[in-house]
Amino acid sequence: MTTELALERLTPERLVAFADELAGLLVDAVEGGASVGFLAGLDPREAARWWRGRAPEVAAGRLETWVVHDGGRLTGTVGLALADKPNARHRAELVKLLVHRDARGRGLGRALLALAEREAARSGVTLLLLDTQTDSPAESLYASSGWTRLGVVPDHAADPRGALSPTTFFYKLLAADA
Repeated sequence: MTTELALERLTPERLVAFADELAGLLVDAVEGGASVGFLAGLDPREAARWWRGRAPEVAAGRLETWVVHDGGRLTGTVGLALADKPNARHRAELVKLLVHRDARGRGLGRALLALAEREAARSGVTLLLLDTQTDSPAESLYASSGWTRLGVVPDHAADPRGALSPTTFFYKLLAADA
């Protein structure tokens, strides 16, 4: 049985409309051990509030967010945080690449990553940056997708259990679309 994948760029209104589903995705990531800025025991209501709080950033053009629906269910997301300083408008940070644990292994993360890269290049971004927990599955995804490992910072962020862990920083140069 095949399911239909649908990618969608979220407007501020759509982000708010999907806040509860995005919260479920974020809670799943934290429960699965992903170091994505939150600690274990993340309350879904707090996660939904966090997502709704991103709507002004989307409205202001500082954040672009996409979701993937698999068979009608929201199973992944990725964002680009755009620089707002005049000397940095050529770069963006890849943020919150999340795929629900029960939807992994089917290429959704790679598809979201490629989408973010394409859209960044299309909008004139030529440098992407990201960070991820060292030795995480995400680190392998970025390395195998042509990202360059910049280095590791020890004790950079707490994992969901609260233990300090190293973070690997990556960058990718893009050719801007004409």
